[in-house]
Amino acid sequence: MGNCFGSSRRVDASQTTVGPSKQSTCNSQYTVPSSLVDSSVFSDKSFETNPTPRSEWEILSCPNLKAFTFIDLRNATRNFRSDNLLGEGGFGYVYKGWLDEQTLTATKPGSGMIVAVKKLKPEGFQGHKEWLTEVDYLGQLDHENLVKLVGYCSEGENRLLVYEFLPKGSVENHLFRRGPQPLSWALRMKVALGAARGLSFLHDSQVIFRDFKASNILLDGEFNAKLSDFGLARAGPTGDKTHVSTQVVGTQGYAAPEYIATGRLTLRCDIYSFGVFLIELLSGRRALDKSRSVPEQNLADWARPHLGDKRKLYKIMDAKLEGHYPKKGAHAVSTLAMVCTKTDARQRPTMPAVLDTLEQIAAAKYSAKYSHSNPEAAPTPVPKAHRQLRSPLNLTPVASPRQLRIPVSMSPKSSTSPLPLLSPRVH
Repeated sequence: MGNCFGSSRRVDASQTTVGPSKQSTCNSQYTVPSSLVDSSVFSDKSFETNPTPRSEWEILSCPNLKAFTFIDLRNATRNFRSDNLLGEGGFGYVYKGWLDEQTLTATKPGSGMIVAVKKLKPEGFQGHKEWLTEVDYLGQLDHENLVKLVGYCSEGENRLLVYEFLPKGSVENHLFRRGPQPLSWALRMKVALGAARGLSFLHDSQVIFRDFKASNILLDGEFNAKLSDFGLARAGPTGDKTHVSTQVVGTQGYAAPEYIATGRLTLRCDIYSFGVFLIELLSGRRALDKSRSVPEQNLADWARPHLGDKRKLYKIMDAKLEGHYPKKGAHAVSTLAMVCTKTDARQRPTMPAVLDTLEQIAAAKYSAKYSHSNPEAAPTPVPKAHRQLRSPLNLTPVASPRQLRIPVSMSPKSSTSPLPLLSPRVH
């Protein structure tokens, strides 16, 4: 995408999204944000429309969430002690806390269940609107690949969110930061599948995530991926509308070019972001890295000539894998990433089609030997009946999941294969 943001304004390095509010909202990663965030956030002054929003009272009255008092959460985190600090960002701070599993009252450390408590900075960049949006969506969404929101606190200027605790942190940390053991190919595929299932569920429910990125994908103890940070999520277009006109917010490197240029938001914008994430899994590089030479700063632009080309693909593969990956599998994933990041949004697949393709790649024989050595890395098959659980906003998807599997522009005329993306025919 390069420097195509025109009048967009830069923000502080700790900020990950933009908005006009004075209060901040939490980012659902439990780790310090990327050092490159100062160059990854953009905005413009496009107008924003919000079709039939629910009132704040309706959102906060959600029966699926507990309304905590500030004292409850202060006790759960031992007065927000520094040794319970899990992470910090432009939104504020994330603390480890302990709650009784039955009553959800504060309990002593080491007993009950561990939770992550996000406490917003009143002077932070993100605001009450994004905080309320997150409560709204996660209060209604229910899926194993979305982070679970336990409850919230709204007292005076205090805004807090209480989540399930995910001990492995964000994919960003495992993929980009130096550690004793890099993510194996099998784990990368497991993460990609989990993230795809979560995003497919959102799209089946006509919800646009709008900020899909490695730092917003959290991992439980078995490396199961869960999408987090719904402050920028939006309801997708309904009826005969093709897009939602909205203020441009998000993260450079992940945002779809047509969204940046026009402010027109569609489900296919998320597909572009997912394609960039697949390239990150292949290459071990960040979506945007200003420390590299100019031709290599934007990952999608740099990698595009190599994607889908068996002879060139090795040039962008992560050296930390040390060649321990199936060549055919990597080629299949790169081909999928290539189609997802098409400049023309109409040529991108639907998310259910992407999910079907990833499931078949993971199940292919050439991937088997890269899973056996690490049992927890083996992707868990999910019956299609369990892909969509509780649907938010009482929205009816425009088509059934099966009808959404293969977009017309990518479907071979005489093929019933659910794997159209391995040998794409883009017209």
